[in-house]
Amino acid sequence: MQPTETTPRRTLRDRLFAPVDIAFLVFFRIAFGAIMLWEVWRYFAYDRIKRYYITPDIHFTYYGFEWVKPWEGDGMYLHFYALGFLALCITIGACYRVATTLFFLGFAYVFLLDQTNYLNHFYLVTLLAFLLIIVPAHRAFSVDAWLRPRLRSSVVPAWTLGLLRAQIGCAYFFGGIAKISPDWLQGEPMRMWLAKRTDFPVLGPYFHEEWMIYIFVLGGLLLDLLIVPLLLWRRTRLLAFLAGVGFHLMNSQLFSIGIFPWLMLCATLLFFPHDLPRRLWHALRRKAAPATPDETPVHSVWSRGQTVVLVFLTVYLAVQVLMPLRHFAYPGNADWTEEGHRFAWHMKLRSKRASAMFMITQPATGLAIDVYPEDTLNSRQCDKMLTHPDMILQFCHRLAEEMRQRGHGQVEVRAEVMASLNGRERQLLVDPTVDLAKEKRSLAPAPWIMPLTKPLPRPGSSPRNSGPELAGD
Repeated sequence: MQPTETTPRRTLRDRLFAPVDIAFLVFFRIAFGAIMLWEVWRYFAYDRIKRYYITPDIHFTYYGFEWVKPWEGDGMYLHFYALGFLALCITIGACYRVATTLFFLGFAYVFLLDQTNYLNHFYLVTLLAFLLIIVPAHRAFSVDAWLRPRLRSSVVPAWTLGLLRAQIGCAYFFGGIAKISPDWLQGEPMRMWLAKRTDFPVLGPYFHEEWMIYIFVLGGLLLDLLIVPLLLWRRTRLLAFLAGVGFHLMNSQLFSIGIFPWLMLCATLLFFPHDLPRRLWHALRRKAAPATPDETPVHSVWSRGQTVVLVFLTVYLAVQVLMPLRHFAYPGNADWTEEGHRFAWHMKLRSKRASAMFMITQPATGLAIDVYPEDTLNSRQCDKMLTHPDMILQFCHRLAEEMRQRGHGQVEVRAEVMASLNGRERQLLVDPTVDLAKEKRSLAPAPWIMPLTKPLPRPGSSPRNSGPELAGD
């Protein structure tokens, strides 16, 4: 219908605050809470709480968050019990605002405890938990709505659903942008990973074939880049969703990535029409679903503070767009230097191996001590630390501090780290002549990181590296 005097063209503000069915928002609240409850169970079942947060003597904190420390005693176990209870509250919509706020704070606290536990999907969970505080996903099919009838609503402003879609879209799109890299386009590290999974049912025998490798390489890149626009277009929506289902199910079987495929599958459903869950529910009951009004006035509580909402949406989405691009401000290959690599949706892009020895010296006294990190750190921490220069710096600071506590005063700490990226020959990762005990932690580019100089090996050549492997984040 062409806009007329009686049907004026809607502005962006009108579209953002137009009422849409709450059904998918409720679905995502339930799915998110249930998946988080499952993830908490996994931490108990696999004894990760003790291994990750209680047993280690060292925790590699994020820059600016050195003050975040694990609870003492059984505090970490109690913390995860609380997270499980809060996830249950989110699922059933009980004390929703309090539960989502506390869950976000509690999960963010766990996320910030140790960089060696960084995963892109934990970052995504933290962001989604924050967004659930804001969106009114408890106004239907919840304990809160049952106890407080005045809270009930079958519609929400469109920006609430759009905000979740935008967040998921960022993870997909920037994950695709990151794959437009020389290594990925030449088949690495996918070639190495598939070579180890030739026992995979049906497809495994073909994993050494170049055509199969490039199906995975180009398929992953194109799906990440195109799935959101294809989901937004009605004619390609179902096909795009089925491609996403296949993609995530394959990832769940090929890689150990926990809840991520299931979380993304649930989130991808948000791109279907907002009233689809309600229509399906009524179809199962063989009852006509009531139409959701498109032009009815928005509830007064949503009408107030629209400018504040628009400012928040602008700032939040700007941050989500700029964060994945910040690695371009650093010199070198981010997969090698790790500068700007985190929080940028660089998922499954690299395979890194490294081994190292740290040298503590005190020229005035002739003190010279060699330190091997595997004698101090657990295997997980050691593998991650050796491939991340910023964590290597933290480890050197820790060694220097321990020597001062033993009465040795100021010492010098150097690191000889030999690392390999995506099957390359090993080379120095950090400058072994630099006293890292004197280098300060900073967000600025680190001049002591050695540039990547080794070329990718030719396909079919034998591996030319050794040591523990870190297969992406």
